[in-house]
Amino acid sequence: MINIIGLGYIGLPTILMFAKKGLKVVGTDYNAKLIKRLNNKEIIFEEKGIEKLFNEALNGSVKFTTEYQVTDMYLVAVPTPYNKNSKKIDAKYVIEAVNSILNICKDNTVIIIESTIAPGTIDNILTPLVKNNISSKDKNIHLVHAPERIIPGNMIYELEHNSRTIGAERHDIGEKVANIYRKITVGEVVVTDVKSAEMTKVVENTFRAVNIAFANELTKICHHDGMDVYEIIKLCNMHPRVSILNPGPGVGGHCIPVDPWFLVGDYPLLTNLIKESLNINESMPEYVLHRTREIMSYTGIKDYNRVGIYGLTYKENVDDYRESPSLQLIEKQRNHLAAPLKSYDPWISDDIVTNQYQDFDKFLNDIDLVIIMVKHDHIMENFAKLYNKVILDTQNVITNKGVYKL
Repeated sequence: MINIIGLGYIGLPTILMFAKKGLKVVGTDYNAKLIKRLNNKEIIFEEKGIEKLFNEALNGSVKFTTEYQVTDMYLVAVPTPYNKNSKKIDAKYVIEAVNSILNICKDNTVIIIESTIAPGTIDNILTPLVKNNISSKDKNIHLVHAPERIIPGNMIYELEHNSRTIGAERHDIGEKVANIYRKITVGEVVVTDVKSAEMTKVVENTFRAVNIAFANELTKICHHDGMDVYEIIKLCNMHPRVSILNPGPGVGGHCIPVDPWFLVGDYPLLTNLIKESLNINESMPEYVLHRTREIMSYTGIKDYNRVGIYGLTYKENVDDYRESPSLQLIEKQRNHLAAPLKSYDPWISDDIVTNQYQDFDKFLNDIDLVIIMVKHDHIMENFAKLYNKVILDTQNVITNKGVYKL
């Protein structure tokens, strides 16, 4: 039996996939309300294909509880935020989970960490934790890192198709874990050492952050000199060895805006490019406000109460708003003692910010300028309703003349 700890965006799809493939699994989460909903067969977040997967998993051996199970294999999928001052990983949730496991686990237990962690976390934090835990000091405990590689909006497909990296100090333990993942993915599953696995996941997200930052800096240069950044990117990408990303209003989610800071925190003198890239990405929500002020001046709009944000999630067609650029933008406003702009998101049914609307038509009726922060399908399906609005399209989804871009 595998006890999966943490049933959020990563843990829940993972446990359902294991159950679908016939493995005996138990999901544990401290949130009793969440466990009750799962046991009532309620889907806790929107995701393409997850309802079908849930129903398929219920035909297998799966249950949900707030209690840790006594078994010999655990999978930890809890959040790993970073300290915004030191830029180092805050591993408190992983530490809490591992401590709870050590208090009850069997001899020869394998603890798989799927949570993204900084290179050296297992060697420097978790291994000493195991050695110093009274309940486990006489047991063989094997710490393995198997970093997740899925993205909201395409989780189910990526669980079944993405390659996986397994980091273990003993190859036989690594292969034991790899064989479990081979049951759920057709992608290649590779065994390496622990620190390489830790580094690989962080580097993957850092690579993406740096490339996004280049596009974001390019859009500032082009706007400053009156050039069309999208035309320039299109022409540059005709070169067979050039692939520039599109700029955007910032970077959200739990990976790209967070994980690269682990490297900056641990290697402050060696990460100048990475640090500057992250700073560029973090500057984009404020740049959107700067462009909004410019457009208000161009169009004669004087009242910020007539400006609205479309989209609060961090990416299109999902309900995940962790670290979203829109929320970062709203926080920038708060820093200047300004009330949040009006906002609307078709994917978020709960009010998560002040001045949030749940009715799209009412939202449009109360604004003159709309800032498109997220390219939900919904905005294109309802584009005709924007015919009399001033539009700042930060995602380049609207090609009509007269629409302002970044």
